[in-house]
Amino acid sequence: MSKTFVPSPGTPAVLTANNLLDGLSVWMSAQGWTTDPKAARLYEDAATAETALLAAQAQPDVVVGPYLVESGRDEAGLPIPVHFREAFRQKGPSVETNATFTSEAAHA
Repeated sequence: MSKTFVPSPGTPAVLTANNLLDGLSVWMSAQGWTTDPKAARLYEDAATAETALLAAQAQPDVVVGPYLVESGRDEAGLPIPVHFREAFRQKGPSVETNATFTSEAAHA
């Protein structure tokens, strides 16, 4: 967890990472990892957030690079990004995901 950011009721956090198999952005929900950022669990307590982060870091066969990031809340109380990077990640891959590769491209 960032030494400058401590989750609290006023500044909650979400736990995010990238899926190991397809690289998609994922968020920790009450049911596990999801690609739906609106389903992300909001962490308002530093100790709970740190425990969740450590559990995510213990899943290297599932996710890559888990981290906690500050989140806001929309009118319904659902998580919304407060930083440009996180808003960008929520829009999905910035490259075409159904691309095919030729053997020539594989050796480039």
